[in-house]
Amino acid sequence: MNRLFVAGGRPLKGKVRVSGAKNASLALLCAAAMSRDSVILENIPDISDINVMSEIMKEMGFKTKREASGALEICAPLKLNAQPPYHMVKQLRASNLLLGPLLARFGEAEVALPGGCNIGVRPMDLHFKGLSGLGAQVSMKHGTVSAKADKLVGNRIYLDFPSVGATENIMMAACLAEGQTILENVAKEPEIVDLANFLNCLGAKVRGAGTDIIKIEGVQELGGCLRYPVIPDRIEAGTFMVAAAATGGDVELENVIPHHMEPICAKLREAGVEIIEGEEALRVVAGGKLKPIDLKTLPYPGFPTDMQSQFMAMLCTIAGTSVIIENIFENRFQIADELKRMGANIKVEGRIAVIEGVNELHGTHVKATDLRAGAALVIAGFMAEGTTEISNVKYIDRGYHLLEEKMKTLGAQVWRKDSR
Repeated sequence: MNRLFVAGGRPLKGKVRVSGAKNASLALLCAAAMSRDSVILENIPDISDINVMSEIMKEMGFKTKREASGALEICAPLKLNAQPPYHMVKQLRASNLLLGPLLARFGEAEVALPGGCNIGVRPMDLHFKGLSGLGAQVSMKHGTVSAKADKLVGNRIYLDFPSVGATENIMMAACLAEGQTILENVAKEPEIVDLANFLNCLGAKVRGAGTDIIKIEGVQELGGCLRYPVIPDRIEAGTFMVAAAATGGDVELENVIPHHMEPICAKLREAGVEIIEGEEALRVVAGGKLKPIDLKTLPYPGFPTDMQSQFMAMLCTIAGTSVIIENIFENRFQIADELKRMGANIKVEGRIAVIEGVNELHGTHVKATDLRAGAALVIAGFMAEGTTEISNVKYIDRGYHLLEEKMKTLGAQVWRKDSR
């Protein structure tokens, strides 16, 4: 099992290029299952979640091929195995996004309840509600979700919560439904907009993505899209921004969409970090004393839950009291116990974490409990005195492309060892 070692005490400086968005890429891969022609997705990160999803699609009959540029080509088969393999589906949460596309294209789908990071309950009820609203018969038995429909028919569907996954699943299924579908109270994340743009390139008719209401006019089939570039990963970008701020560094990020970064930029500025915006770049300058802040996670355009752990690490050595309220996932504070092993002063009560800044953190052996917690521990390692050893690196590999190599270009001391 790999372990990651991080030596602290060095400010990060230099330039780094942000990879394609993990969450957008996974949704686009699932959407490609609806196309009858080949699809080439550019800027797809080479991470374990993408590789697992690619293997799932291969088992279903797709042909996937990586180009030297990093683009991923997906060729649809004439006949598809509409039941993804259980042992692979259990490895990542985004596998549930196959349910809508397979149902829409083949009239039936069976998908095992998905796995992924243990950050809290992520129920499928809104997915079921939406697909049932389109005319599907949805049931769950022995850990497997089954959906069938002779045909899907457009409908007006209101989501009780703006779930990203449910919005994506229902939107994809509605593209091949008969008539118009109106989705209300939907998620507005940039990844939703990217998926809608990709579906439209395939011949779908989706309007309103990025707002509270999405309207879809059903079409008979979706075709190919010669090349489609996925958006940059706003969470990877945010991770590098916080790492720069936490170490008193000066880092320029390339291949970013500044508008997507506004919630993160706002909180960093509140903490006393200078953010300089370019057309497709951001520069983070943090040479002075930082200030404590309060934040609460909310659906986009609120502060992203996927950045909460990284901010918690940064706040550990800022003098004063900071408060974090987690409104999305109830188990996202597992990182607190690991940070306390490094000397942090954090008190957790339910969904509220109170961080009292300490003078310094100390390197020790910690373990990543989920993807973003792993990234937060890397940041804490950069801040700490001595060397930090991080186990469960598999979580970090799920969402960060060439993390060590990129950090090294910024002057970080980080390396891997195999414990076997």
